[in-house]
Amino acid sequence: MAQPKGTVVLAYSGGLDTSCILVWLKEQGYDVVAYLANIGQKEDFEAARKKALALGAKKVYIEDVSREFVEEFIWPAVQAGALYEDRYLLGTALARPCIARGLVGTAQREAAPYIAHGATGKGNDQVRFELSCYALCPKIKVVAPWRLPEFYQRFPGRRELMDYAKKHGIPVPVTPQTPWSMDENLMHISYEAGILENPKVIHHGRHGGRGAGGVSCVLQPNWKFHGGAAPPPPPARVPVKVTNTGDGATRSSALELFVYLNDIAGKHGVGRIDIVENRFVGMKSRGIYETPAGTILYHAHLDIEAFTMDREVRKIKQGLSLKFSELVYNGFWHSPECEFLRECIGRSQEPVAGTVRLSVFKGHVYILGRESPGSLYNEELVSMNVQGDYEPADATGFININSLR
Repeated sequence: MAQPKGTVVLAYSGGLDTSCILVWLKEQGYDVVAYLANIGQKEDFEAARKKALALGAKKVYIEDVSREFVEEFIWPAVQAGALYEDRYLLGTALARPCIARGLVGTAQREAAPYIAHGATGKGNDQVRFELSCYALCPKIKVVAPWRLPEFYQRFPGRRELMDYAKKHGIPVPVTPQTPWSMDENLMHISYEAGILENPKVIHHGRHGGRGAGGVSCVLQPNWKFHGGAAPPPPPARVPVKVTNTGDGATRSSALELFVYLNDIAGKHGVGRIDIVENRFVGMKSRGIYETPAGTILYHAHLDIEAFTMDREVRKIKQGLSLKFSELVYNGFWHSPECEFLRECIGRSQEPVAGTVRLSVFKGHVYILGRESPGSLYNEELVSMNVQGDYEPADATGFININSLR
């Protein structure tokens, strides 16, 4: 029997890896406190609690942070127009600092010197979890089993993990016939690993929910003021209302709005991508992501931003967005530079208010129209039928000067 090592707070999901890790940590002499964050995944949380306790956890914390996830992590990403490598809307990357905050809070409540996670030694999540934990609590010690030789040599693959689970009576949802990993939160669902590591293998997505087809529907995301003083401060401009102009249904709270858009967009297969991306640790990996609501809001925000933001400010903001996306993907949410970028991007959003009308159909988002009290669009000035406050002859000098070089 191993010597007692103290209390460790484990980021627990109830899946194969973290269930086996829970039992393994106990074998090493740790008292395990399981922490499960509800960030919108479809999970039987009570069953997960019972499972963790049955496997030997001395306590289980299940914390609903879904509202905070939308307001404090997703909304800044929407404001930024954050895309990693032009396509990935950062669903997992945004969730990790949110979960890490809960892990650290639980460790402090339990006076636990250790935090553990089930992220692999080849992936991004190990970096995201640990950088966030160290930023929030520099004295915390992280136990990362997938980086410990005594663990990964014992479990070189998922087959060995499943054998270990069988030996210890650990029920797991993964079988050799479906050996891929799935991660779900409000922002997205991701699929990776297993047979999907072959980039030629086709994955057909999740049927009956995100990824299914349906009939056209018109939505009206509304971008307006949203004040507040609680730390951390809310973004200056966020989605505040969505209205289905077909049946008049309206959602106003951040969480309800986002869940509703997920439902509508998911029925139309909006936001599904299959990409090969560059991990922070240096290798390329294949990931399949479904981000329904995030995709709608990305396009709606992009449209109203172009309608209301000064051209030169927008050029600078686009560069900030690129850097913000890279920092979030790489795990630097709590870094000084990322905090600075969030402030700068938030400042750029002050004029971005208005209404965008759009439809979703067969995987696509179609912008139909927009209006804003702060619009920089001058219909009379741009009209081909009215001269307006513009002297066409002035364009001659403009062209001549630009042709000098």
